[in-house]
Amino acid sequence: MNPRFRFLVVSTSVCLLVLLLVGAHLGRSASTSDGAYRHMAVFTEVLSRIKSDYVEEPDLKNVTLGAVNGLLEAVDPFASYLNADQYKQYLKEKDAASGDVGLVLAKRYGYVAVVSALPGSPAANAGVGTGDLIENIKGIATRDMPLAYAQILLKGQPGSAVEISLLHVPDPEPQKVALTRAVVLVPPVTARMLPDQIGYIRPETMLTGKAAEIASAVRSLESQGAKGLVLDLRQCALGTSEEGLAVANLFLDKGLMTYLLGQRLPRQNFQADPAKAITRLPLVVTTNRGTADGAEIAAMALLENKRAEVVGERTFGDAAVRRAINLEDGGALILSVGKYYSQTGKAIQDTGVVPSVPYVESEPVFDAEDETPQQPLAPRPVTKPEDDNLLKKAIEVLAKGPGVAASPAKPGMIPRERNSREPLPLAVPK
Repeated sequence: MNPRFRFLVVSTSVCLLVLLLVGAHLGRSASTSDGAYRHMAVFTEVLSRIKSDYVEEPDLKNVTLGAVNGLLEAVDPFASYLNADQYKQYLKEKDAASGDVGLVLAKRYGYVAVVSALPGSPAANAGVGTGDLIENIKGIATRDMPLAYAQILLKGQPGSAVEISLLHVPDPEPQKVALTRAVVLVPPVTARMLPDQIGYIRPETMLTGKAAEIASAVRSLESQGAKGLVLDLRQCALGTSEEGLAVANLFLDKGLMTYLLGQRLPRQNFQADPAKAITRLPLVVTTNRGTADGAEIAAMALLENKRAEVVGERTFGDAAVRRAINLEDGGALILSVGKYYSQTGKAIQDTGVVPSVPYVESEPVFDAEDETPQQPLAPRPVTKPEDDNLLKKAIEVLAKGPGVAASPAKPGMIPRERNSREPLPLAVPK
């Protein structure tokens, strides 16, 4: 499909989304036959015109697939439509393969994008990280590829290889990266005492058991004389909502932490249990673009209950319940059926968590005139505590006490006020 026709597909899918949303709104006060589906006639007419008037005979199967995937990405960057064959492969392999590369993925620009890479994983060791775009996997283009199918392609037997083509900021050209699948081990929670009796805790995931590890770390740091805590949730994208709630409850003895709501899911409130709170030490939470899912729920709960300041970047925006919905063609739709909301009614998946103290660390800048030869990817350097400016900012906020007003970022580091639906600063393939 040539670029012009691909543009038509994307434009058509966006138009379809708008029509469906308008139709849904009108449907609240009109009959079903006069509601959202009435507007499908416009989409059908557009398809008919493409078929009859476009410069060349289009592949309507690809047109429809592109429209469906464009619609899903606009609504939910984690949604997928799997055709019958893909869904069979998904069911067969999603729990069978023990090897993986350690990536948390979403969709951006129609492509597969990296939310975060698990530390120590094959992907992280190869230099893949937040903001990268995967152009193809095993030679298969990810443009309009279902997200769930991309995840399946990256799985396999430990020791087997998978090649991806990666757009890596600030390089303008894609790079081929060979990854060797492995059994990806979940790193333990790290904790240490910083100067001035500041306790530092960093979970790399919010998988089952991490709340217990964090609780143990809190007790250990308190026994060492900690007078304040920094909970570092940067790059913490893998996990569950349940564990995020359990982590928030360690620091909250009252209040609404979040609520779950969907079109067919009645509202479910999650209140803090006083019996599960273990500390009242002053707390600061750090976040960035790689913070997602359970970690976002924890950060939002602590922020809106005024239990902690949040320092850093707006988080990715992923906190939802997803289900596979079987379709008549034998395929399936993996879709968010419920979203987690803050106590003030903000859907985390739509807005992310906006820090009370915005702070953006410097990022590589794309320079189209830079003729420096492309360098192979290498593991991203680990920032030492003494060089971690965001951590320094968190400690500064902690020292000032609760109620710190949002302060300007350092010169040259302008905080982004970005809706999670807006693109991340990624390299965009032509």
